[in-house]
Amino acid sequence: MQPLHPTIEHLKTFYRVCVRASNLLRTIELTRYDTRSQRMVVLIGETIQVEILSNGEELIQ
Repeated sequence: MQPLHPTIEHLKTFYRVCVRASNLLRTIELTRYDTRSQRMVVLIGETIQVEILSNGEELIQ
């Protein structure tokens, strides 16, 4: 069974992403944790999407 909550690694990376966005004066428009893929998604502004994998790796699009 897949975990229903983000991992510690998710949360550490999420915190770093939020601090970087804040330092650049960008708004965080949306955050979501997908239990099926075990990924967190953060939408920064209207154009930057960050996916955070369960191991804490971040994919920026």
